[in-house]
Amino acid sequence: MSESLYSSCAEVLSICQAAKDDLAILLDPSFGFAPRLRQLCHDQITEAESSASSDVSQEELDALRMEANTWSLLQAVMPARKTEPAPYIHPRTLLAKNPYTPTSTLAQAIMHSSVLLTELVVVREWLHETAPQPQHPEATTGYWRFTKHNVMQALRTGSGIREGLVKELDPDAMNRGDGRSLAADDAGFEKSLTQALYSFVRAGRLDDAVELCRKAHQPWRAASIRGSLLFQWRAIANEQRDDDGIDDTDDAEGWQGNRHRKLWKSTCSRAALNSNLPDPERILYAALAPSPQTFSILKSACRTWEDHVWAQISILCEEKQTADMIKLGGGFWEGGLTVLENIPPPPSQEEDAAEEEEWEKEATSTLETLGNVQVEDGPSADHAFHVSQLAIILGRTSSLLETFAAGLRDGNFDPESSEYPTMTRFFAHLCLYLQMIDVSVPPLATQVILEAYLQVLEFAGQRDLIAMYASALGDNAVERYAMFLTSLELTADINERRLALTRAREHGLDVHRVAVVTAERTIERAFELLPQLKGPLPSVIALQGNPSDIELLLLRSIEWTTFEDGTYDTALEQATVILRYFLGTGRVLLAKNLLEMLPRELASIDHPEERATEYLHYRQFFTIWEILDRVVGCQSLEVSTMNRDTRAAWLSDYKGLMDQAYDAVVKLLTSDWMMPDVTGDYRSRELMRCRQIYIPELILRLHVMLYASREHVPENLKRALELANIVADSRYKLYDDFLQADGRRLGEYLNAVRQATIAGLEGGGSDPFKIIMS
Repeated sequence: MSESLYSSCAEVLSICQAAKDDLAILLDPSFGFAPRLRQLCHDQITEAESSASSDVSQEELDALRMEANTWSLLQAVMPARKTEPAPYIHPRTLLAKNPYTPTSTLAQAIMHSSVLLTELVVVREWLHETAPQPQHPEATTGYWRFTKHNVMQALRTGSGIREGLVKELDPDAMNRGDGRSLAADDAGFEKSLTQALYSFVRAGRLDDAVELCRKAHQPWRAASIRGSLLFQWRAIANEQRDDDGIDDTDDAEGWQGNRHRKLWKSTCSRAALNSNLPDPERILYAALAPSPQTFSILKSACRTWEDHVWAQISILCEEKQTADMIKLGGGFWEGGLTVLENIPPPPSQEEDAAEEEEWEKEATSTLETLGNVQVEDGPSADHAFHVSQLAIILGRTSSLLETFAAGLRDGNFDPESSEYPTMTRFFAHLCLYLQMIDVSVPPLATQVILEAYLQVLEFAGQRDLIAMYASALGDNAVERYAMFLTSLELTADINERRLALTRAREHGLDVHRVAVVTAERTIERAFELLPQLKGPLPSVIALQGNPSDIELLLLRSIEWTTFEDGTYDTALEQATVILRYFLGTGRVLLAKNLLEMLPRELASIDHPEERATEYLHYRQFFTIWEILDRVVGCQSLEVSTMNRDTRAAWLSDYKGLMDQAYDAVVKLLTSDWMMPDVTGDYRSRELMRCRQIYIPELILRLHVMLYASREHVPENLKRALELANIVADSRYKLYDDFLQADGRRLGEYLNAVRQATIAGLEGGGSDPFKIIMS
């Protein structure tokens, strides 16, 4: 399926949703929802057929044609179902007012008095519009030219008529039971003409059929076809006319149509049942005057499912009209003066409703048989679009949606098939269309169908359309859109993520809720794949590898809740969780990157206090970590070729950085950094793990820096030994953080203190406390 079709359908949906409160716009025959989608399908078909490089399969084209036809059907029947019918006059009341009411006017009144009959007439017109294009026979230069030539030749020469050839040239020459026929070329043309005439009747193009008969030099056949027209005489009919000041041509010519249509219909039926006539001829007359008696003949010409539907509906309409006309006695024009003397009174509303209900049951039962009719050409009766069309005709859209949704749940449809995207797209838009025009749809089935279409859109890479269709899921809209955003993982950059949330707002979704749920689902997915925070303490001095995709996914999960200040509280909560994990696994650089991604406003959040304090502790830690890195960087700048001024400036910077590092680390050590308020829960264990990794690390790094700088800053040796007093202070219990067997051991630090003590004796004397007391 062309990717442009997805966006085009979404554009139509967006336009119509903006006018969802205006039923007239939604049901407009040219610019309503259904006509727009029908046109999109036609455009897609035209583009595929005109493009030599098109990769659209024939199955997809057939599905698009059926979808276009289905939207046409919806446009045909839905406006009448959603609007109040115009008041009508009962046919008997019409006759009582005007005994000479023409048959055509009575037929219109009969149709308007039955809602189902009105719909079936509309459906029949839809079947005419969607019928295959009729095929014209080859042009002829005269009436039975080859037969006429043979007959005239025989008469001129006196040789006699060739055996088996007709002797006369009148229209009934072949039907006299003597077994004679036309010349082969004329017989072939006669057959092709009759078949073409049937195709015109099947398409509802009677005027074109009449014109074709005239061009074929068979005006008598044109008269036979025109016999199907009801008798009409507007000059004596009680009909409202257009007051445009122009004389009606029909009125000027008087009456038109067939005054003896009842007799004509009987003759057509007899012709259709006459086994001596050629089959194409019998089929043509069965199509002109459909009835249960001639159904078997008409059925023999039905090759597609649409043909069968047309045949059944044509019979239902014709029989209903005939039955009701018989109840009226046929009126003056079919029953004569005796009818006028015995016009029955109009039935009561109860009697009328009971009769209508009985006929509706019979008609519905007949239409239901179309669900399993056998076809010779085209998709079968159980094709999803044919099932849909029949359900729409029967007014059973709710059961249709439930059936399709059940098929999706049970895996009855192959997502890999070429028709699957077309089917899911149609049903998704059908659900939304019915919702817009206030037709009840089953909620659960709608969710299943929309979910299937969302998966199609995701597979097709139509990311920008997900929010629009997810918003139609009601209570599940946020969860579903968040599920889609979660599935993007690392494929969307930060700008695309921000745009995705903007689309959520445009389609009425709670943006803050979408952001929170997306972040939560992303974090949950990452933690499912990452190793748990337990086991030996990691080394933070070893060279760390590049972050994995899952680690990056966890890192970038915080983006969702940092776009808007309405989700900053959640961002702070999630940031502390992720920071604990990264620091607990020794991934200091990732933790630092995360901290740099967070908005400054998070630092001003002071509730809940324990979370705010924890966040400040992370900021404090990375400030120190940065200072320590700067000390190392400054130390590496020392070179032996420095002049006096340069060395003095470097030494000043170096000493200043050492002072900052010492003060910051001591401040951290003498506070309750990362000390949990309670013990035993998961969070407290994670905090303690961070202390056991980084308290010893900070102490050792500071000690080593102080010890290494003693030649440039002699007083730093004293500070290194004073640091040991802080570590040994029972108020801070820093020594407890050295007790992990797999961490930086206390003995490692004591050995470093021993080296500093020995260095204090290098200046002379034997008192190890001299350096501290000085």
